[in-house]
Amino acid sequence: MALIEVENLHKTFRVARHHRGALGAIRSLVDRQYFDVHAVDGISFSIERGEMLGCLGPNGAGKSTTIKMLTGILVPSSGRIEVLGFEPYRRRKDVVRHIGVVFGQRTQLWWDLPLIESLDLLRYVYRVPAGRYEENLHAFRRLLDLDPFLNSPVRQLSLGQRMRGDLAAALLHDPSVLYLDEPTIGLDVVAKHRMRDFLRTLNRERGVTVLLTTHDMADVEQLCARLLIIDHGKLIYDGSLEAIRDRFGTERTLVVDLDEQNGAVNGPLDVPHAREIRADGPRRWLSFNRADTTAAELIAHVAARYRLRDLTIEEPEIEAIIRRIYEDSSGISSQTL
Repeated sequence: MALIEVENLHKTFRVARHHRGALGAIRSLVDRQYFDVHAVDGISFSIERGEMLGCLGPNGAGKSTTIKMLTGILVPSSGRIEVLGFEPYRRRKDVVRHIGVVFGQRTQLWWDLPLIESLDLLRYVYRVPAGRYEENLHAFRRLLDLDPFLNSPVRQLSLGQRMRGDLAAALLHDPSVLYLDEPTIGLDVVAKHRMRDFLRTLNRERGVTVLLTTHDMADVEQLCARLLIIDHGKLIYDGSLEAIRDRFGTERTLVVDLDEQNGAVNGPLDVPHAREIRADGPRRWLSFNRADTTAAELIAHVAARYRLRDLTIEEPEIEAIIRRIYEDSSGISSQTL
């Protein structure tokens, strides 16, 4: 049985539309009309124990709403959710004992208390045995480098420090599942690198299942083998990063450095199944479709016609692929991969 099961999940919000008079004034409540917003519209997926997967989608796609239903914060309009065998909104106390949650824009730490006192308080909230709390705190102090600011009030911490504190707080009680909603938003490069290293270690050594929502494609590429892509409340892709490259990232680029010892090559390179899209002296960029030719075949054609010093293959950027999927989501079915 999967650790998390979601079947035909819906969440609809009823929103008021105000009517204004001739001079722009809002009329009385009697004249108010309502319409439905389908934030989540028939999503289904399952997550196995120990998986680390990314959930992508533009703003307003339904990612955060889905996370909140998985945690029990929101009640689904219809459909089925089970987390470790519990329905989160019905058995929230049972679910909370087994999950950790970090929202990038919010904190569960006490603003005016030193970080260590927040962690001590959360030990009692989660009823973590003293010995286990000390073991976890020792591990997180080392892995997240908490000691330099452990005794500082949370309000004095930088965003990166506060996020590391929130991660430690979310994991004190040894949860089986960790939900991360935009955990690297606003962080600098060093802070992002530290957080990704920690999450990899957490998943590898403790087997914690991680569901990550993010707009940072580097998070996905470095952490997640599987992607869920949500747009307009619908799941439009559920599969591996490699499969999404194969299907939608068909355009690749061969970068060659010409050996010009015997004279420069004038004009664009003439090679079957490729077109030169950029030139900078002896360096040329050749675009080709993997459906028309392989990289090995193209390299053989280029080497047969021109003297080369070096070459590399550039894969399409995952960000560009995801953008293309958003723009053409009507033709994509999550069942096709």
